[in-house]
Amino acid sequence: MRGIDTPVRERRRRVFKEVANLAYHSTNLKDDMEALPYKIVDYEEPLYWESVYRDRAIIRERIRLAMGMSLRPENREHPGHLTQGLEESDIDEKYYEPPLMQVIPSACNACPENHYEVTSACMGCVAHPCHSVCPKGAISMVNGKSVIDQEKCIKCGKCKDVCPYDAICHKERPCKAACGVNAIKSDRFGRAYIDNEMCVSCGMCMVSCPFGAIADKSQIFQLIRAMQSGREVIAQVAPAFAGQFGPKVTPEMFKTALKELGFADVYETAVGADLGCMAEAEHYVKEVATGNQEFALTSCCPSWSVMAKHLFPETIDKISNELTPMVATARIIKQEHPEALVVFIGPCASKKLEASRRTVRSDVDFVITFEELTGMFEAKGILLEEIRAMDEMTDATGAGRGYGVAGGVAGAIEECVKTYYPGTEVKIEHAEGLTECRKMLLLAKAGKKNGCLIEGMACPGGCVAGAGTNITIGQAMKEVAKFKAQAREAVPVEQNPQK
Repeated sequence: MRGIDTPVRERRRRVFKEVANLAYHSTNLKDDMEALPYKIVDYEEPLYWESVYRDRAIIRERIRLAMGMSLRPENREHPGHLTQGLEESDIDEKYYEPPLMQVIPSACNACPENHYEVTSACMGCVAHPCHSVCPKGAISMVNGKSVIDQEKCIKCGKCKDVCPYDAICHKERPCKAACGVNAIKSDRFGRAYIDNEMCVSCGMCMVSCPFGAIADKSQIFQLIRAMQSGREVIAQVAPAFAGQFGPKVTPEMFKTALKELGFADVYETAVGADLGCMAEAEHYVKEVATGNQEFALTSCCPSWSVMAKHLFPETIDKISNELTPMVATARIIKQEHPEALVVFIGPCASKKLEASRRTVRSDVDFVITFEELTGMFEAKGILLEEIRAMDEMTDATGAGRGYGVAGGVAGAIEECVKTYYPGTEVKIEHAEGLTECRKMLLLAKAGKKNGCLIEGMACPGGCVAGAGTNITIGQAMKEVAKFKAQAREAVPVEQNPQK
């Protein structure tokens, strides 16, 4: 479903737009927020659910999450008001109340978790190999068709593998299948919920749910309030932004559009990536290539590094201590503009959590995704394809810009090693998607990846596949490659590393 404008995505964007509208235009915030579900669900015949009342109930919870507030408890006696907690969220500074990812119970379809079923495509063939391979005798013929006894079925999938007509389907919960850390559980009603002790907030469950039952919290309302306060607000944009706002929107047009939206200036987050790949190259040459350290793990993706720390605590000392590109760029901005507020604009949901860490919260004031930013542009009526570019975007090198795709971080470090330390052999590995990342860490733990620089990305495809993106992954990769090729330098200029 990635990159397709399904009704789920359209409604998410609509909510972001309307919440931004509240911040920009509302004169009676409480009343306007109460009216918003009726403005969005302005029809009487149900379109998506069995009734418009359920539709509005779901939209109400989406509005709360988009305002940075938590879901209301499912308590019939004391459910709480839609605007409960509004005063706490109506501020001009960072507002975050954990957890980040939440399942809206009224929107969850209680999908089957792991279920094999014979479909109408069954031909009732004479061979019926599905019977022969079933180790538990769970398949029988009923009215000439195969039927699976769910009480006996052990979900091995052998029947599906041998069916010549592909007549056996495997049903599983999409959000659970997409979660690489097994954080999706079921409540007593069969609905999904997130185990927050295990969740690393990558957002893959959110983008995989075809019912739109999972959403993350947004900071766009508080960001707009901060911009209205008159303080200097500066944006830094992740390299994955390329192409996210339309095929005709150039980086220069995008930068001008951000200034028109109200940002005082715009930096490339790839500047911090450039600093990071130089430092990582030196670390690899001095520590990993010499055998002092078995292997090295990148730290740019917060979901990957949190997973590594949680599930493989013995790897903690292998995770890079260098600042992530977001934090490194934020500190550059704060040095040059001490009073400014810094906003990271990117594809990633888990960056919201990274920005809330005690060691980072003073560097990065807000985090919003490309999807949320689109809502702000729409609320302000800014048409990016009609923007006349008045700015240049020439901050970073191709190495830093390449961080936006899977393999880009390790590739940038490898290029730096080859440039600064010619003759040094570099062993590069990368994994994308948390399931593959776990396999990679298991191999590293077993000593199979010694001497390697290992890059991990929670999202299959890298940052361009983040939960807050607007376009297809393949198209995003092409756009980032084009943006990377436009850089004036391939790698950062060597700054006399201690060889």
